[in-house]
Amino acid sequence: MRHPFRAVAVLAAAAMLITGCGSGDDWSEPHAAPTPIGSLAPGFLAPSASPAPESTITPAPGSWSGVHPPAGYRVVLLTVGDDAPTKALVTAVKSWAEAEKADLRTINASAHDPVPGISAAVGLNPDLIVSAGDSLVDPLALVTASHLDQQFLVVGAELAEPTANVTATDWAGASFRGEGLGSATSYDPASFTAERCDNAIRAGVAAVLHNVTGVIVWLS
Repeated sequence: MRHPFRAVAVLAAAAMLITGCGSGDDWSEPHAAPTPIGSLAPGFLAPSASPAPESTITPAPGSWSGVHPPAGYRVVLLTVGDDAPTKALVTAVKSWAEAEKADLRTINASAHDPVPGISAAVGLNPDLIVSAGDSLVDPLALVTASHLDQQFLVVGAELAEPTANVTATDWAGASFRGEGLGSATSYDPASFTAERCDNAIRAGVAAVLHNVTGVIVWLS
């Protein structure tokens, strides 16, 4: 299903910077579906029922810390912006990838038109696309619903109406939603601490690996 789109994405990729680190495997080769290492601890999910689509879950702090991706987990970090919160998120994602031995590639999309960058990320066919930067929220809303077999994780922001393949990790000091909703009144750039951003990527990946997707993972 992705082959025609992938051709467009390859052309789009030529117009932006794509950098990579990790195992250096050829991503065009067959790749088994990722299996998480470790399990979610009690308190990550309510014991009564699975979360409904577009709902918000508030996991207990650290309930995700026992979950790790398999080595070589293919991740594209899609980012726009050089503001302090975005830089903090990018640093956290790169540090997480290095620690977990994930195979990370980074796409610095154009702030003027991020859609080609998103297209290039999807065309790489990664296990997960991680988005960092508020200006990606609205463009992601245009693209993600057309690629339901691709998992996305938005850190430090959220889509107003996410599809089942879009998960977000957010907190009171972040909460950018797009579609004209903008930032919450509680928005605080200082809340993007190294610890908070690290928790955001780890909790989000833990949710995706355990198929808890299409929800907002709210960090208390």
